[in-house]
Amino acid sequence: MIRGIIFDKDGTLFDFRRSWGAWSAHLLRELADTEAQAQDLAAALGYDMETGAFAPWSPVIAATAEEIAELLLPLLPGCDKQELVARMNRLAAGAEMCEAVPLQPLLAGLRARGLKIGLATNDSELPARAHLGRHGLTDLFDFIAGADSGHGGKPEPGMLLAFADRLGLAPAQVVMVGDSAHDLIAGRAAGMRTVAVLTGIAVAEDLAGLADAVLPDIGELADWIDGLAA
Repeated sequence: MIRGIIFDKDGTLFDFRRSWGAWSAHLLRELADTEAQAQDLAAALGYDMETGAFAPWSPVIAATAEEIAELLLPLLPGCDKQELVARMNRLAAGAEMCEAVPLQPLLAGLRARGLKIGLATNDSELPARAHLGRHGLTDLFDFIAGADSGHGGKPEPGMLLAFADRLGLAPAQVVMVGDSAHDLIAGRAAGMRTVAVLTGIAVAEDLAGLADAVLPDIGELADWIDGLAA
């Protein structure tokens, strides 16, 4: 029996391309001193500033803020890593997220079934809470963790196991829902069921081997759960 669902954020709750595509150019220009430097930063992240598209291998898709900072530091002479992470988090908190599906009715419906709802994102907790709060979603979550919340980042299972432990759930009673291999590997490592969605950058063929199901988006999650009991 499924008693809990833990979601990834970017590419799962929020459509990755529509949320971060155009806005990432703004972030890189804020970090850079010149347009040429901004283009160099974009290249390091597998991002095209003209089209707003991310390469399938882009580390931004699943990396933590600290991991992204490590990639950018060689291109930002004299920049302190922790200052860079803090600045990136402040800028990211202001990004406008585009919901993959209408989230309030979806999450409220899952809670009405008695399910516990968690968030485990490789984003930092500050921007994650800002994004949820701007959409009026914070109170629909029983657990919110970022990669800097003390449980580690994905693909390690720490955030997922912390959710299960805090809510008194066995891992086998929880579904991890995400759009990247990092999400699904973390779910498998935690002993949870895994569901992939296609509102990120990865395609079905990239995720099918790690997932119990591949869905177009989280709007089909309730029907999938119902199908388990059929």
